[in-house]
Amino acid sequence: MSRSLRHGALAATALVFSIATLSACGAGNDAQTLQVRPDNAATAVDSIKIQNLNIITQPEPDAEGPAVIAATLFNDGTKREVVEKITLPGTDATVELKPAKGKGPLVVPAGGRVILGGKGNASAVIEDGRQAGTGGSVQTVAFSFSETGDVELGASIVPATGYYEGFGPGTPPSAEPTPSAASETPGAPTDGQSESPAGTETDPAAGAEADPADDASATH
Repeated sequence: MSRSLRHGALAATALVFSIATLSACGAGNDAQTLQVRPDNAATAVDSIKIQNLNIITQPEPDAEGPAVIAATLFNDGTKREVVEKITLPGTDATVELKPAKGKGPLVVPAGGRVILGGKGNASAVIEDGRQAGTGGSVQTVAFSFSETGDVELGASIVPATGYYEGFGPGTPPSAEPTPSAASETPGAPTDGQSESPAGTETDPAAGAEADPADDASATH
């Protein structure tokens, strides 16, 4: 091989290596910025983004009681989106939606977000949690939005233990509840909805305050 050909081959190899390195760095930065856990479902359709989707059931596999849908809903559009309903295709399960404050529709404001599940947030409660499926499996969840329409994705089914304990459904009350048990059910989600990307909601995927990175993604 002539000297000129060798120089050309080396230059091409260096260029490919540089592009690959930059691509890897970019992917790493995006992953770190989004803070999306690999075991939590996420998708984007038009101006709607759904992240950190899980179905959280009772701590014990055979326990009766509700389950909850935990997720973060982003609206990057210029119009508000109403979550008209959430269903579990292939089941007879019913999902009750409640905003963070008061009554009315569950609204994802333009340029804002709503967190489902956890104290102080909106809630999506499956009345009969066993209809959601068994722990370790995946159940399709269908969101119906007023502007975007239907968005479907698979949610992991996890029990309300360990990491997810604070975001799961409350256990059913006993036949003769004590005064403390009657007044407050540990771990029960509080009806709620946030209408600000800069809110202080608790994110089921973060385990504490909603990650500021989510705020950034909601504004782009």
